[in-house]
Amino acid sequence: MAGRLRSEASAYLRQHAGNPVDWWPFGDQAFEQARLRDVPVFVSIGYAACHWCHVMAAESFEDQATAEYLNEHFIPVKVDREERPDVDSIYMSATQLMTGQGGWPMSVFALPDGRAFYSGTYFPPRPQPGQPSFRQVLQAVQEAWEQRRGAVETTAASVAQALAQAGEANRGLLGDLSVEHGGGPPLPAEGPEAGWGPVRMPPADAGGDDRQAVLEEAVEVLSGQEDTVFGGFGGAPKFPPSAVLHFLLRHAGASRSESAQLAAELSARTLRAMAGSALYDQLEGGFARYTVDRRWTVPHFEKMLYDNVQLLRAYTQWAVQSPAGPDRELGCAVAAGTAGWLVDRLQLSHGGIASSLDADTVVDGVHHEGATYVWSPAELREVLGDDDGGWAASVMGVGERGNVTATRSTLHPGRPLEPDEQLRWAALRPVLLAARQQRPQPARDEKVVAGWNGLAVAGLAEAGELLDRADLTEAAVAAANYVLSVHLDDTGRLARVSHDGSAQPFEGLLEDYAGCAEGLFSLYAATGNSRWYRAAEGLVLRAETVFLRDGTLSDQAVPAAQVAAAAGAVPPADPLESATPSGTSLFAGVLATYAAYSGSAKHRELAGRLLGYLGRIAARAPRAAGWGLAAAQALAAGPVELAVTGAPGAAADLITAARASGSPGIVVARHPAEPGQEGPAPLLADKPVPADGALAYVCRGMVCRRPVPTAAALLTELGLTGPGAAGR
Repeated sequence: MAGRLRSEASAYLRQHAGNPVDWWPFGDQAFEQARLRDVPVFVSIGYAACHWCHVMAAESFEDQATAEYLNEHFIPVKVDREERPDVDSIYMSATQLMTGQGGWPMSVFALPDGRAFYSGTYFPPRPQPGQPSFRQVLQAVQEAWEQRRGAVETTAASVAQALAQAGEANRGLLGDLSVEHGGGPPLPAEGPEAGWGPVRMPPADAGGDDRQAVLEEAVEVLSGQEDTVFGGFGGAPKFPPSAVLHFLLRHAGASRSESAQLAAELSARTLRAMAGSALYDQLEGGFARYTVDRRWTVPHFEKMLYDNVQLLRAYTQWAVQSPAGPDRELGCAVAAGTAGWLVDRLQLSHGGIASSLDADTVVDGVHHEGATYVWSPAELREVLGDDDGGWAASVMGVGERGNVTATRSTLHPGRPLEPDEQLRWAALRPVLLAARQQRPQPARDEKVVAGWNGLAVAGLAEAGELLDRADLTEAAVAAANYVLSVHLDDTGRLARVSHDGSAQPFEGLLEDYAGCAEGLFSLYAATGNSRWYRAAEGLVLRAETVFLRDGTLSDQAVPAAQVAAAAGAVPPADPLESATPSGTSLFAGVLATYAAYSGSAKHRELAGRLLGYLGRIAARAPRAAGWGLAAAQALAAGPVELAVTGAPGAAADLITAARASGSPGIVVARHPAEPGQEGPAPLLADKPVPADGALAYVCRGMVCRRPVPTAAALLTELGLTGPGAAGR
């Protein structure tokens, strides 16, 4: 019975272990049971922090009569979309194809071979205008299965064919990626100036657009999509544009052109707006998944690791790129708050980082969305006293009429606080947080996802270095140690998910390998410990072997048979992005970084080829290509390679100055603080260590200029050799 789910790594699956529905985890056994019983498969997809998943569970999956009907006529399969994004992705495509929309919980009906023939999202327990009840859907599907089997199978074949065509179109965006495997020789160099100048990635179309023009056009399109009143992009619901911010900040640091200035202004307005919104937890730090309104005042309260690690990097970079003043202070404060929340609330005792906090809080056995986070004016006065409580309600947008419930609201100033307000709020915030911590708290999904932990390592390592927070660097080291010891086996195979220190059998996707490599490269840059560089190198080279075959990229190592059938036998490779960077764009980024460290011309070329799709998509849909655009911006700059040797303190000063320059995607190799380490990055080869102070070498294509000993001289070197030098 549903007890099959009790030992699963996924908190979402375990949440349903006590249902009267006879759930199966996704796999061959469930679909074989459907074949033997000659019944369709009902695939229910969601995730632990999902509010409407809890709602449908309470209304339908915990209802005995509904469960009995479902068990009699279907094989019910429960899927955690975060654990199995391969399953979620193909069935989401099917759902969008059949209904024109998607979301979670997702409800898919499939043949015993995995092909979908009917789909939807949330179904209510009773009919509503324009929407059948879940029982009506079950009865209609069962009737069609018994009486119109031929039509059902025809629909399944048509859906699979349409998904195959879409898959081929995605693969067509990427084109031929044939590049010889292996480390490859270094880039050719004819003299001390060899390799300088913009990198031209392969043109996406026959005519071939200049890549810099594509990047500038993407900024222009994003400018036209900005919400100029409330910040961000688009209307309601409004999501944090995490990957887009990554690109805009890199573009802003690339030159002093009008396009760079526009990117700086776009990113700053969005970052300021989110910092003062209800999307950002004004008491504890960390960001919610999205807001349901354009004004950023009512969040969907789940807090996801993947959002917060991307935004941590964005606010950290914004802070160091901003001149001294309010923006730098705000960026530092939000970065520190987000990093603190991540470590305090998501990092587990073994070092791995959990996936999310739930949208709901369970109060007296009932799920209430956001109950932990909302306040009434009376509650603020009770905790803070009449004077401070009334002031806090006024400044934080808490009125007598609530915006979440009838009487309770989120805390959201909606604007930057004035200096005197900041001081007063700083004194009151700990008092309110202590009171809030006495309330019931949202549940935590403690599964560890490899790729998201890799991005967390990158964010924590960068924040630790740039904010001078050794504790954050230590947290990054703990997470990296956990991933390498638990998720990575002796053959170099990376597991996507672990729970309670035990890896699950499903192999990581391309996004997992690339995300972990991204984090390990960042940790190497922050610490100089060559262990992290070598581990990242191993992941990059294995990913090249596993996911790139005969010039064709795949997001999965070996697709499940049911996923392959649903996809029309076309291996998925989707370069477009949503809440997380795509595997393609992450892989392109780490390939560019690896090429900068190692001198491998082959991997640099492959990075460029992977990004060829941007010429076709960036100007039309840049919000679906933010991380790819950021990787392209780094490639357009070289990326600039910085090798630093010498005393740790002096070396750190040089690196901090280089980071603040905003040079996009700058790749840092530092001499290790601990003597005797083996296998440093080739970029450090033959770089002597001075007896006093430190030396910085600015390089491109492994060809380096004369070393400089001071931050001022280094900034001059970066200005002379970096992108847009003539305008600096």
